Amino acid sequence: DRKKLHTAPVRQVFRLRPFHILVATGGGYAGYRKYEDYKLEQLEKSGIEVPVKLASEWEVALYKSVPTRLLSRAWGRLNQVELPTWLRKPVYSLYIWTFGVNMKEAAVEDLHHYRNLSEFFRRKLKPQARPVCSLHSVISPSDGKILNFGQVKNCEVEQVKGVTYSLESFLGPHICTEKLNFSQAPTGNSFQQQLVTKEGNELYHCVIYLAPGDYHCFHSPTDWRVSHRRHFPGSLMSVNPGVARWIKELFCHNERVVLTGDWKHGFFSLTAVGATNVGSIRIYFDQDLHTNSPSYSKGSYNDFSFISNNKEGIPMRKGEHLGEFNLGSTIVLIFEAPKDFKFHLKAGQKIRFGEALGSL
Repeated sequence: DRKKLHTAPVRQVFRLRPFHILVATGGGYAGYRKYEDYKLEQLEKSGIEVPVKLASEWEVALYKSVPTRLLSRAWGRLNQVELPTWLRKPVYSLYIWTFGVNMKEAAVEDLHHYRNLSEFFRRKLKPQARPVCSLHSVISPSDGKILNFGQVKNCEVEQVKGVTYSLESFLGPHICTEKLNFSQAPTGNSFQQQLVTKEGNELYHCVIYLAPGDYHCFHSPTDWRVSHRRHFPGSLMSVNPGVARWIKELFCHNERVVLTGDWKHGFFSLTAVGATNVGSIRIYFDQDLHTNSPSYSKGSYNDFSFISNNKEGIPMRKGEHLGEFNLGSTIVLIFEAPKDFKFHLKAGQKIRFGEALGSL
């Protein structure tokens, strides 16, 4: 009898032990990476150039072993829990102090107004807090930090200086120009050439990282027409600059929503990249989009055309509300423009929604 009493619990512990070890090891390594990121930030602030050191395949696999999708869904449910009125101010004040949130810009400054963390994260701003620049053709779609920008070269895009990812892996297979109603593109062999619809134009990119303390909504960066949405289920690894410097093709691993269409100069796309605790990406005009679903097929994607349901697509005006994150993540712009397009940016600078990115 004594053997029966002891063998059942031992077997149960043995079944669970591999999972616990995997989570503990992966979580501990993720914590170690956070500490390393902090040291790198301190070196950069001191003006010391940090050499790029990419993660090996086993390090990426170990990081991916952390159940970030499950944790992000749990975090999302926790965010929906209504806080007692007496607890709201202490909880939100701690968050404000930790991440440097400027509540004077919020449409509602009273912390007792926000029933849960989700409402607080998605707080709206006062109308005059973010004036939209009218002098430049492309504005910042969100608050954040500029990680990288410039011309796309050799079908590779820089996520941070010295670390690239494949343009085709990031956007997925090319969509026929006839479906998007673009002007006929010049014939080209490379994926990059297929995206350029007008001869003499170049392809440009800009990466904006949204920190947890930033304004969490994002807006239309220019006047354009959204024709297509492509949703990539994937991992939800951190996308802070330290991790982006460490993991090659990080944005291709993570869940993301790619909106493609056209503006006056040709191809235009905006991609919202998910991250840890940011499983929820919402696009206001797309009610069929559901991110961080419990069931997904690795390496898959699903498409939705706004042309077939609405012949004109979805017209967006510069500065118009487009979507939101649940906590903060990354926006990647990839677009076509003439060769004399100029960015008005510096890598690493802080930027706010409505400020100029670039113009002709």
